Amino acid sequence: MKSRKRTRLRTEGPPLTRDDWLDGAFTAVVEGGFDNLRVLTIAKALRVTCGSFYWHFTDHADLLAALLARWRDRQSAIDLELQPESSADPQHDLEHMLEVALAHIGADLEHLRFELALRGLGRRDAEVAQLLAEVDAMRLRLFEHKFERLTGDPKTASELAIVFYLAVVGSYQALGRPTNPPQMKDYLKHLITKYVIQRHAPANVARNARAKGRA
Repeated sequence: MKSRKRTRLRTEGPPLTRDDWLDGAFTAVVEGGFDNLRVLTIAKALRVTCGSFYWHFTDHADLLAALLARWRDRQSAIDLELQPESSADPQHDLEHMLEVALAHIGADLEHLRFELALRGLGRRDAEVAQLLAEVDAMRLRLFEHKFERLTGDPKTASELAIVFYLAVVGSYQALGRPTNPPQMKDYLKHLITKYVIQRHAPANVARNARAKGRA
């Protein structure tokens, strides 16, 4: 008869904090989606009893709400990082924003997987869907502002912001694959820069118009 392997409980070190539990919850979602967000599962991974959990959270719903609030706060912080206009050149500013956005993806696949799991949850949870809609709207407002500086036209800026966002979200999916070649991020950056940003810079638009006129 096979013996069952027991997890040794944590007996040393300071008591777990609320953030320790949130970190454990985050890891549980990254590893198995929101169906894996169970108090017993997290307690086992942290090697503690569930009693520690109830010092910090009322129940599972309280844990989920705190985890989503922390994710939303992180997205707001990233948004603030991307907002400043780093130069008087709007094209350079957009290219810098793209670089920062893709750097966050490439450097932090765990947060990428968490967001993908969250979007899956949003398909069956109305409150999560609303949270995602608010974050998407926040991102699109930022992109629209940047593209309006580039094009000078609000309608074009709105349309390009959507295309840009779809391209970045697609990059989330592509860069989340474990078998990507090392140059994938640079290749995606080149494509988005060339077709979504550079082609709509005023100098390039004017050059293309003159070329069409000569044709």
